[in-house]
Amino acid sequence: MKNFILIKLTVLFLSINFIAYTPKKKKRVINFPKTDLSSENLIPKPLKINVTNKGFPLDKYTTIHTSEKSDSFNEIGLFLSEKIKAKTNLDLSVNAENILNYETIIYLKKTSKLDVDKSEAYQLTISQDSVIIASNTANGAFRGIQTLRQIIPELSNDTLAKNKIWVIPTGKIIDEPQFEYRGAMLDVARHFFTVQEVKKYIDLLAYYKYNTLHLHLSDDQGWRIEIKSWPKLTEVGGSSEVGGGPGGFYTQKEFSEIVEYAASHYITIIPEIDMPGHTNAASVSYPFLNGNGKTPKIYTGMRVGFSTLDTHKDTVYSFIDDVVREITALTPGPYFHIGGDESHVTKKKDYIHFVNKAEEIVQKHGKQMIGWDEIASADVDSTSISQFWNSKKNAQKAVSKNMKIILSPGKKAYLDMKYDEDSKYGLDWAGYIPTDSAYIWNPESYAGIPLKNILGLEAPLWSETITNSAELEYLAFPRVIGFAELGWTIPENRDWENYKIRLANQNPYLKRMNVNYYPSPLIDWKKGEVNQNKKLKP
Repeated sequence: MKNFILIKLTVLFLSINFIAYTPKKKKRVINFPKTDLSSENLIPKPLKINVTNKGFPLDKYTTIHTSEKSDSFNEIGLFLSEKIKAKTNLDLSVNAENILNYETIIYLKKTSKLDVDKSEAYQLTISQDSVIIASNTANGAFRGIQTLRQIIPELSNDTLAKNKIWVIPTGKIIDEPQFEYRGAMLDVARHFFTVQEVKKYIDLLAYYKYNTLHLHLSDDQGWRIEIKSWPKLTEVGGSSEVGGGPGGFYTQKEFSEIVEYAASHYITIIPEIDMPGHTNAASVSYPFLNGNGKTPKIYTGMRVGFSTLDTHKDTVYSFIDDVVREITALTPGPYFHIGGDESHVTKKKDYIHFVNKAEEIVQKHGKQMIGWDEIASADVDSTSISQFWNSKKNAQKAVSKNMKIILSPGKKAYLDMKYDEDSKYGLDWAGYIPTDSAYIWNPESYAGIPLKNILGLEAPLWSETITNSAELEYLAFPRVIGFAELGWTIPENRDWENYKIRLANQNPYLKRMNVNYYPSPLIDWKKGEVNQNKKLKP
């Protein structure tokens, strides 16, 4: 065994200037059970899986090593070590000086040799003494370690070894996402969610390979981000929410904390300031903004479409310029979302004028504009992005302008829709969306939108009926897990009967993360828990 390890390590580390020598440890005799990498309960399902039916022993003799010339790969290695410890209580070293004191290795390899176009592509190769995650980018390596995390068994296996060993199936996974944009949206305006609650949602989304979190930061009921040049937005507009609660807001320091935390999970934050409608909280704070002819008052109900900015005042656009400038300075991602939906009391010509001006302001500050599907009725250019939620007519207008489209159809993707008539939370204007209906549809051909125009998918969660993480999780999970697979996995690899088995086996992870998921009767959750808690015996 020791000579075999020596040969493997020599090949592995030659390119990074390690001097290999024969470990002094005695050969360990481990009777591994036969494994099958293809039967692992991976979500999203990878592109290709090749099996070799052996086992890699994850134990106290395992170390993590990363490409020397990449600080980001080192950070990913530390992240992986932390997550492995949380699951197994193994404390794996990262980039230890004397690598040959260890018998097995997890190697995060930065390479330029993967012949792929997508930055999130990775290859995961598992042998009996090494796990190699290779990617051209840190982004891809991070997606790869999520796959590895899901493969690690819940329990150590019964072997002849004295120490605990978690046997990982051997083989090779070649993987990349179908869509470059895979997002979730959280409405923090109707009800406010704390920094810690948002961070927990980011943790969960990252595990399932999401790469975008869209935060809906303003609406009629509340303004949720500090704008230093307009302090009343949070002093007044941040003081309310649906149902009359205390509201709340993020200071710029807190918002930056969310952005940085998301970035450490390779998730981009997209800020949304909804306008010209859904602006009552802004108009209450600064009444000169109001354009509906009425005296604005704090609003805690759920009605939509009654508010609008005054689209003819230069001071309104100066206000928007300040807001966009301050927020874009906090968000390194490429996008700024202007909302643009349900502006029912804005005259059509005024709406078009407003969206055109807003686009200019967003572009002035170096961002690409996103808006809900109504923006396609304005004279926007092809660089702006339409988010389809309701109108197929608007979607076709966006296609005619050669715009990219984010798919968020209310009848399939809205996480705030009830599962059924007995759901504790949620709305039903788009109908009920049970767990199977949320998964069984084809975004690649939805609403007649050409595939070349689809940037990706996003699952919005509006918060009129929820007030905390537990209620958020009830509506989001398990549907948001299936949505992750729709965004990542090609249609040929998607199948409801297979998916619901893999979903059932997410039960231990969801419980470990204290997720208050909806126990859909369509899923055999108990069987999934039993399967994950079985020990493999030699």
